[in-house]
Amino acid sequence: MFRLPRARRRCFWAEGDPLLAAYHDDEWGVPIRDDRRWYEKLLLDGAQAGLSWLTILRKREGYRAAFRGFDPAAIARFSERDVTRLMGDAGIVRNRLKIRSAIGNARAFVALQAEHGSFNAWIWPFVGGKPIRGNCRGRGDILARTPLSDALSKELRGRGFTFVGSTIVYAFMQAGGLVNDHTIGCFRRAEVVALGRAFPAASRKARL
Repeated sequence: MFRLPRARRRCFWAEGDPLLAAYHDDEWGVPIRDDRRWYEKLLLDGAQAGLSWLTILRKREGYRAAFRGFDPAAIARFSERDVTRLMGDAGIVRNRLKIRSAIGNARAFVALQAEHGSFNAWIWPFVGGKPIRGNCRGRGDILARTPLSDALSKELRGRGFTFVGSTIVYAFMQAGGLVNDHTIGCFRRAEVVALGRAFPAASRKARL
């Protein structure tokens, strides 16, 4: 008897919209090594504050165009004229505090790169050089923050970053692969575990 293929089981938050599903299947939780991609995650997660992630995904290409392809060195040179320009850009969330945060965070990001060689080399030791594996089974036990996100948030704020509260930082950790929080049963969980094993971390020594 012919049987239709079973639908892939995804994390609960990725069901119901093709854009969310594609982001979940291709990007979420995959370990990042590239500084520009780290800055992109930082900017977009900060922009999401108070909004849905789907809203930000729909504006992602608008952000890419408005913020110089997420190049932190270029954004660090933005002036008040750029703030005014961005406040008139319908392709992004026109929130002055978030726009100023994106620029200030780019400056803090560049300063951190100068100190440590790269943001990537600085961030991975916070998790001992390899992704932490979460144990979420569904909506009822999803975490919003952890002691590690609390500590990383404090460290980032001490370095001049803004819009980096613990909840935003935990979402940032999940998105960038510091934590593999694909739910147990999600088809991507094992795939991301394998990517984490293959990931050549800069350091295995945890900072915290």
